[in-house]
Amino acid sequence: MTVTSDTGAAADGGSVENEGPPPARFAYERHTWKEIAYLLSGLPSAIVGFVYTVFMVATGVGLSVTVVGLPLLALGLAGSRQLGRWERLRARGLLGVRVEEPSPLARHGGDGFFGRVWAGLKDPVAWRSVLYGFIRLPLAVVGFTVTLAGLFVLWPVLPYVVRGMTNVDRALVRSLLSPSDELERRIAELESDRGVVVDTAAADLRRIERDLHDGAQARLVALAMGLGLAKEKLLEDPDAAAAMVDEAHGEVKLALQELRDLARGIHPAVLTDRGLDAALSSVASRCTVPVQVTVDLADRPAEAIEGIAYFTVSELLQNVSKHARAGQASVDVWRNDDRLLIQVQDDGRGGASAESGSGMAGLAERLGAVDGLFVVDSPPGGPTVVTAELPWRDRTPRA
Repeated sequence: MTVTSDTGAAADGGSVENEGPPPARFAYERHTWKEIAYLLSGLPSAIVGFVYTVFMVATGVGLSVTVVGLPLLALGLAGSRQLGRWERLRARGLLGVRVEEPSPLARHGGDGFFGRVWAGLKDPVAWRSVLYGFIRLPLAVVGFTVTLAGLFVLWPVLPYVVRGMTNVDRALVRSLLSPSDELERRIAELESDRGVVVDTAAADLRRIERDLHDGAQARLVALAMGLGLAKEKLLEDPDAAAAMVDEAHGEVKLALQELRDLARGIHPAVLTDRGLDAALSSVASRCTVPVQVTVDLADRPAEAIEGIAYFTVSELLQNVSKHARAGQASVDVWRNDDRLLIQVQDDGRGGASAESGSGMAGLAERLGAVDGLFVVDSPPGGPTVVTAELPWRDRTPRA
C-alpha cells in the first residue's frame, strides 16, 4: 500500500512521501478549514453510506435463499465499492490523504453472469467498504457535533481537536479503503505497465508505417515510374532507356537497404539465428567508438526477453554514439539466478539521466513493463554505467 500526502509536493512537480499536513496552530489555516469541512460534510455522507449498507446487506442476505438474493447482494457490494471510491476522493481533496485506487474487480469465477456474481460476492474491497460504512457513522456524528459546537465554544483550541479527529479518519481510510494487500498493489502496477506496453507498441507501429511510407514505398513508386518511362523509350532512344534502367537499379539497391534497416529495427535475423552474442557484436560494430562485448550465457532466454535485451543495448549504444563523447565502451551480459543482467559502460562526459522526457526514461518504462529494472549512474564528467535487469524465462523449444 502506498500512501502519500499532496501537501508536500516537490518543487519540480513530483510527488514525495511525507508525514502529513503541517502542525495544527491556533490561527486557522487553509488545512484547518479543509479538516473542518471534512468533518461537517462527513455526517451526511456517513448517513447515506450507513443507510445504503444496512439496506443492501439486509435485502441481499434476507433474499439469499431465493434466486435473486445473491445477485442483489453482489450488485449492492458493487455499489459499496463506489461509495468507498467517493470517500477516498473526499479524503484526498480535504485531508490530503492519497490512497491508491484498488484494481478493477477480477472475475475469478469465470465469464458470464454467474462469474460476475461470484466475483462480486468475493470482492474484499467491497466488503471492507461495507465495514467502513458501519464504523464511519458514529465517528461522523461525534465529529460533526464537536466541530459545530467548537465553532462557537472551542474556537481557540478547535484546530487541535479537529486535527485529532481527522487523524482517526485518516487511519480509517488507509486501513479499510486502500488496496487489499501486496497482490492488489502489484495488479495495479501491472495494469499501468500494460498501458505502457500498448502505447509503446502503437508508437512502434506508427514508426514502421512512417518509415515504409516515406522510405521504401516512395522509392519503389519512383522505381516503377522510371521503369515505365524506360520501357517507352526503349525503341526510340535505347541510350536514354539504358540510363533510366541503370538509375532504377540504383534505386532498387537503396530500397533493399532501407528494407533491411527496417527489418533490423523490428527484429534482426542475426538475433533469431545466432543469439545475443552475435547480434550485440553486430550492433557494437556500428557504434562510433570501440565497444567490447562480453556475453556469458549458457542458454538463450525466451525470444521476448532476448529481443528486449537486444533493443535496450542497441539504444544505449546509439546514445553513446550521439551524446557521450566517449573514447570506448563495453557491454556485459550475464545471468544471475532468475535474472538476465545487462551493463553498458562508457568513459564519456556523463550527465545521462532517466528522468521523464528523456530516451532513458522510455527504456526504464519498457523494462518496468516486463518486471525489469533500469538504473543509470552517470555523474557529470563520467563515466556512465547503465545497469538493466530482466526476468529470465526459458526459451520454448520450436516444434
